[in-house]
Amino acid sequence: MTTKRSLSAEARRERTIETVIELSARDDPAHITTGAIAKHMRVTQGALFRHFPSKDAIWESVIGWVGERVMQRLDAAAAQADGPLAALEAMFHAHIAFIVEHPGVPRLLMGQLQHARPTPARRLVRSLLFRYRERVEQLLRQAQASGELRHGLDIEAAATQFIGTIQGLVVQSLMLGSVDHVAQRAQGAFGLYCHGIHAGCEEAP
Repeated sequence: MTTKRSLSAEARRERTIETVIELSARDDPAHITTGAIAKHMRVTQGALFRHFPSKDAIWESVIGWVGERVMQRLDAAAAQADGPLAALEAMFHAHIAFIVEHPGVPRLLMGQLQHARPTPARRLVRSLLFRYRERVEQLLRQAQASGELRHGLDIEAAATQFIGTIQGLVVQSLMLGSVDHVAQRAQGAFGLYCHGIHAGCEEAP
């Protein structure tokens, strides 16, 4: 009986996280109340707070869920690639696919970064971005060592541009009101990025 109750509680927490992500795809996450979450789930706020001690705890769980799954997705994609540059491209497209599946996630992450208070969720977002950047820089260094990237490439700048390329696609999709834009432009955007870092693209003297 104890196991059954534990599974039920876990399922309810999972559904709460999914609800926040779904609502974030439709509205500014800053405007999402616990009342709206409970209404969408067809439960009372009291039932919601039996699984989360506070609203901050809900957001912390949501960001933790996102971080765990997106990094698993990226690592799995990179592991199947043949070479570091191919792994970087696989990560790029895996990230795009994750955004298309969960369009509320970019708004959630950006919303937490803009939060005035140093909340646990905000700290998790910063930690996630740090781990993400580390992973990108590691692959870039490996690609440079194997001769796939142009000589003298600024690895830190290249990592920033990698992240910025994805962010640019997300911003455009928000402006157009269509997440499909991200998927449609992803290949071309990565092609331009790759052209700038590839060994065949040397800087002019």
